[in-house]
Amino acid sequence: MPKFFVSQDQINDDEIEINGADVNHIINVLRMKESDRVNICDINSKNNYTAEIITYNNESIKCRIVEKKDSKGESNIYITLFQGLPKGDKMELIIEKNVELGIYEVAPVFMERSISKVDEKTKVKKQQKWQKISETAAKQSGRDIIPKVNDIINIKNICNLINSYDIVLLAYEEETKNTLKEELKRLDSKKDIKIGIIVGPEGGLSKEEVNMLKEYGAKVVTLGKRILRTETAGVALTSIIMYELDAWEDI
Repeated sequence: MPKFFVSQDQINDDEIEINGADVNHIINVLRMKESDRVNICDINSKNNYTAEIITYNNESIKCRIVEKKDSKGESNIYITLFQGLPKGDKMELIIEKNVELGIYEVAPVFMERSISKVDEKTKVKKQQKWQKISETAAKQSGRDIIPKVNDIINIKNICNLINSYDIVLLAYEEETKNTLKEELKRLDSKKDIKIGIIVGPEGGLSKEEVNMLKEYGAKVVTLGKRILRTETAGVALTSIIMYELDAWEDI
C-alpha cells in the first residue's frame, strides 16, 4: 500500500486531505480511485493511518481514516551521514539508499579532495532536489520521517558538531587497527543513540582533515581490507550500525 506524508493541519477529525504533487501521483500514476486505500503519516506527530479515498479532483484528495496504526518505521539509532561531495549525480544515489536504510539526516560536505564544485546559483536547486529524493525514498521504505538534507558544510563545521553526538565515526582507508565493531561495542544499544558517520569523496580525506577531526574527537575506523567507493562506504556503515544496534526484537 503506497505511503504519503501530510502535515497536522491536513487532518480534521476522521478525514485527511492530500494536496500538492501527491495528488497527481495518486490519480495519474497509481491510478487510484474512490474506496482505494493509502497509508498516510502525519509528519508532525509521526502517527500513521490507513485511509480510504472518498472524493478527489485535480487539486486535492479527501480520505476517511479507517484505522490508526502503530508504526515501527523508525529506529532508536539516529545517524547523520557527513558525506564528502562526490562527482556527478552520485549524491542522489547516496541519499536514496541511506534513507532507505534508516539514516536520520544527511550533511553534504565540501572537502579538500572534492572534485564537484557547487556555486551559489546551483546550491539551492541541488539541495531542493536532494530533499525531494529523500522524501521519495522515505515514502518507498515506509519511514515515519523525511530525513533532512542540510546545506553544504565544511570540515570545520563537522569539528564544531562532534561533541553533540554520542560518537562520530570516520571511515579511513589508512586505518588498519581500530575496527567499527570495537567502537560499536562501547555503545549502549538500549537507549537512543546519536551517531555521526563521515565518508570522504573520491580520493578520500586528506591526512590533515583526518588529523583535525581526530583532534576534535572523531573515532577513525577501518572498514576492512578492501577500499570502498564513496557511494558504497556510507551504505556499508549504516547497514552495519543498524544491524548491530537497532532494536530488531521490537519488530
